[in-house]
Amino acid sequence: MRDSSLQFEKKTLLPTLSVLTFGLTALAAVLGLGSLVPVIFVLGFFIVVPLVAILGDSLPMVGTGDDDVSVKSSVSDTSEDDAIDELRARYARGELTDAEFERRLERLLETEDADVTGSRERVFDRE
Repeated sequence: MRDSSLQFEKKTLLPTLSVLTFGLTALAAVLGLGSLVPVIFVLGFFIVVPLVAILGDSLPMVGTGDDDVSVKSSVSDTSEDDAIDELRARYARGELTDAEFERRLERLLETEDADVTGSRERVFDRE
């Protein structure tokens, strides 16, 4: 059965709460609700946001979302690791000779080094 409860990621919930607090504070100031401005500001920035930051993992509606982030951030590393793992598996099954395994492994590692240096060169070109 599917869980229909609403879940928020902690890393997106904190900025959202901060923007909402600022927006409500500004709206109250524009509408002339002078006594609500400091109340909204203090409740939002000094109570709600720190509580979510500290207790966020134990709150039922806040999830960490770390799994998705790690998958998205290491897609290129994973594909190269998968290629090396596949190469090792083929070598272990006897499909590749020693020389062929070493040649292909060196090619994979050279490609990895070229990708890293190419990205560094692009960063320096922009500066």
